[in-house]
Amino acid sequence: MVFEANIGAPINRDDLLEKLSANLSEKRFLHVQNVAATAKKLAEHWGYLAVEKAELAGLLHDYAKEETDETFKDLIHKYKLDPALLEWNNNIWHGVVGIYKIQEDFGITDPELLRAIEIHTIGSSEMGLLDKILYVADYIEDSRSFEGVETARSLAYEDLDAAVAYETLHTVLFLAQKQVQIYPQTIITYNAYVDKLRTKNRS
Repeated sequence: MVFEANIGAPINRDDLLEKLSANLSEKRFLHVQNVAATAKKLAEHWGYLAVEKAELAGLLHDYAKEETDETFKDLIHKYKLDPALLEWNNNIWHGVVGIYKIQEDFGITDPELLRAIEIHTIGSSEMGLLDKILYVADYIEDSRSFEGVETARSLAYEDLDAAVAYETLHTVLFLAQKQVQIYPQTIITYNAYVDKLRTKNRS
């Protein structure tokens, strides 16, 4: 199978899996395959026609997750990204900065695909269908076992906006309980989507 859906350079699926396997730990490699499978199911459920692109987004979303801090800092400088990014860490970098590594290594140019990967951990106040699919798929893939994941899985197939809201709410709560800083865009996502969850709960 070759991924060709307006992504720039065609990517052979088997070659991609081989590269991912070499670049990621066994646990992370299983995770990206699970996210790809979940993203494909969500795409089919919600009528996102570029199912192949959703699957590819799942496979690639954590491609840079295990890169070194120095790699990310070099990319921030190389592409003249917001210097404030230097104050964060891998949890933010592997999406927001990782897309530049993906472009370099795979020649991908598709803006929708890159955007979904860029914001898959932080969301946005304005998310397209692929953005939501990847954001939620990453949270509910089959190996996840935290408290509340079954609720998240149900919401994902009932109301995708409510699923985004649920995930964001619980991410904010988790980070607040750990008393760590929360990336500003995550708060923006929370503010944009929390009303959707409240509306869902009232209905």
